[in-house]
Amino acid sequence: MASPEDITRVVLMGIGATAIMDVWLTLMKALGVPTLNFALVGRWVGHLCHGKFAHASIGQAHPIQRESELGWVTHYAVGIAFALLLACIQGVAWLHEPTLAPAIAVGAATVAVPLFVIQPAMGAGFAAAKTPTPAKNCLRSVITHTVFGLGLYLSAVLIAWAWK
Repeated sequence: MASPEDITRVVLMGIGATAIMDVWLTLMKALGVPTLNFALVGRWVGHLCHGKFAHASIGQAHPIQRESELGWVTHYAVGIAFALLLACIQGVAWLHEPTLAPAIAVGAATVAVPLFVIQPAMGAGFAAAKTPTPAKNCLRSVITHTVFGLGLYLSAVLIAWAWK
């Protein structure tokens, strides 16, 4: 059973990894690479809460009040959930002595959620098939989620060091 300390570590690790991913996305955006608008995630979640899962195009769906804030909260909540997934797979001992490979593997594997759930539900098709450049979009997603995995590891290392 996880202790309150372990739960705190997981939450901090998820926040840290998501923040590292956001730094990566900011860098990509500064270089002119298209990135996800989290307001559209908020719009999707808002419609999901009203019973609508799939959209022909989330950009054309009716806007939701405070969708940007909802999108960012969802983004960080999912990051924490993925950190919890890593802790469940590796066990809480991993939080105290993190290793790189499991964090990268879980981070990279989380790309399945946007490719096979969120993108189709938002109207982009499975693995971005309905976008102008599906292969590029998939590669960007894989890289971004691998960066998230690196963020899981770096956050866990920093938290383990700070906790000593």
